[in-house]
Amino acid sequence: NLTLQQAENERKKAMNELTAFLKTRKKANLTIVAINVLVFIVFSIIGNTEDAQFMLTHGACFAPLVKEGEVYRLFTAMFLHFGVEHLIGNMLLLIFLGDTLERVVGSVRYLIIYLLGGLGGNVLSCCIALYRKNYAVSAGASGALFAVIGALVYLVLRKRGDVEGISGKRLLLMAALSIAQGFTAAGIDGYAHIGGFLCGMLLSVFVVRCGKKDEKR
Repeated sequence: NLTLQQAENERKKAMNELTAFLKTRKKANLTIVAINVLVFIVFSIIGNTEDAQFMLTHGACFAPLVKEGEVYRLFTAMFLHFGVEHLIGNMLLLIFLGDTLERVVGSVRYLIIYLLGGLGGNVLSCCIALYRKNYAVSAGASGALFAVIGALVYLVLRKRGDVEGISGKRLLLMAALSIAQGFTAAGIDGYAHIGGFLCGMLLSVFVVRCGKKDEKR
């Protein structure tokens, strides 16, 4: 009985800590994370998220189909993941980095960077695939995640310091290592990473300038 009581106390403590942690997260980023997790759970119930054909049927990106007009795949692929490890890896980074970016630029601008940056990453990936005629089914939030990283890098460089406790050196090192891994490890879409990163930087320049105009008004 004592052991059961201790286990119940630990469970309650863990739930309280999780609830407290989630309450401190920014809403837009937390919503994005929740959508990714929910989509993964649903698709895990109805099929195999590690099966390329299943993922293709349910919205993963495939350059020839995008070229034929299924442009929606550039968007839907951002919310699909190949297996639980793929999901956890992206979401753990996003829940912290995305939260940081949203605190700095605000919810609307954060969503603009995340969504348009992710689309930009998928567009570059598809263009390279069509040019090289080397096609693969792709999915994941990493293009959008790299847009967040790119935006944070720009903000750090602009301020010549750190953003919300994240140093420029750490961000640049993490971005460089992650991009390099995208071209050396099997099964990773390196061009989506680069496209997302560059789009994130450019979009960050845009939203910062818009922010200044809003302040002047």
